[in-house]
Amino acid sequence: MAPSTNTIARQSDVLVEDVEIRGHIIDSLIFPKILDCICAGGGSFRIKNIAIGQTHADPSHALVEVSAPDEATLGRILGQIADHGAVPVEACDCRLAEADVEGAFPEGFYSTTNQRTEIRVAGKWIAVDSQEMDCGILVDPTTGAARCLPMNEVRKDDRIVVGHAGVRVFPEERSRDAETFAFMGSTVSTEKPKAIAIRNIAHQLIENRRGPLRNALVVGPAVVHTGSGVYLQELIHGGYVDLLLAGNALATHDIEQALFGTSLGAYLDREGLAEAGHEHHLRAINRIRRVGGIRRAVETGLLQSGIMHECVKHNVDFLLAGSIRDDGPLPEVVTDALDAQRQMREKLRGVGFCLMIATTLHSIAVGNLLPAWVKVVCVDINPSTVIKLSDRGSFQTAGLVTDVAPFLRALVEELAALDSSTARG
Repeated sequence: MAPSTNTIARQSDVLVEDVEIRGHIIDSLIFPKILDCICAGGGSFRIKNIAIGQTHADPSHALVEVSAPDEATLGRILGQIADHGAVPVEACDCRLAEADVEGAFPEGFYSTTNQRTEIRVAGKWIAVDSQEMDCGILVDPTTGAARCLPMNEVRKDDRIVVGHAGVRVFPEERSRDAETFAFMGSTVSTEKPKAIAIRNIAHQLIENRRGPLRNALVVGPAVVHTGSGVYLQELIHGGYVDLLLAGNALATHDIEQALFGTSLGAYLDREGLAEAGHEHHLRAINRIRRVGGIRRAVETGLLQSGIMHECVKHNVDFLLAGSIRDDGPLPEVVTDALDAQRQMREKLRGVGFCLMIATTLHSIAVGNLLPAWVKVVCVDINPSTVIKLSDRGSFQTAGLVTDVAPFLRALVEELAALDSSTARG
């Protein structure tokens, strides 16, 4: 989308526009990233003024002249650097267009990031609610409020922001608090020291248990297959989990283990496969369906242990999102993908920390819905899971490459030690 013509000046054979960048733009590497975007986009820059903060607590400010050979190139560059917090000096209101097709944005719509965003309406900057990447921005004609809107929820005549004019983004700055989350933003590596990272995760879980923010866990069936379900049950029992997000597989194999002592037909307390063990997961699903669901199975005494049992007993909210390969599925599984996505958005409100364990697809799905200021830790034996999250825009994700069993065991031990230390203090 081309920039508004009233803010552009022509110098010789190029178009120029001044932008300013504020905040911790040096130590967060935002400033060099903006300059790189300008050059990579076919433009050039001139730093007209820069004031660098003298301490880590002081913000910086830069005034940069952006130039490009034509309006289209300049508009594209301004759009890219706007997502990193570069705002034109001469502010203008955002442009709005009415949706003319159900379930689709107008052409040229502004595509959101997961960063804090504001739009300018009638000369005033207003915050965009429900921040999420890969959405549009809906402006309510009655209240003037703005919020992120998924494409499939667009209704005809909705007022949607188009272009980058009148939109400003506030990038999350790199954490400067080394003690609380020292490993945030570090590279994914199998050789990364894990003890400090696990201690920081434990501190975060405890902090949110005491405060207004909630802890969310996104978990894959490997937690059950590796015999680690008991550790997750301890986390739930200890009040460290407010929301559990998973699929049919986690709940199914957890219930299979509770009813038959197996997971995928293999015994968890000894070596070997059970006789006709390959049927156990399906028989487990069938028993739950016959009594009317997981909660009903706990109430009737059919389900007396396991992760899902603990969730019901301790009133931990959970959402099971289905997939095309699910057997059954269990009655609580949401089989409509868009409905599951909508429910996940609702349940993730108020989450301040998200721990993702051994699940690629659910981790990416949840990561896409989280704003950039929610701390995310992804634990997986496969480094590509964490890399995929970062590549898709969930840059705040810290990765820990390890097997799920030793991680959960160490986490439970660390939480017990910290709780004991607090009690003694």
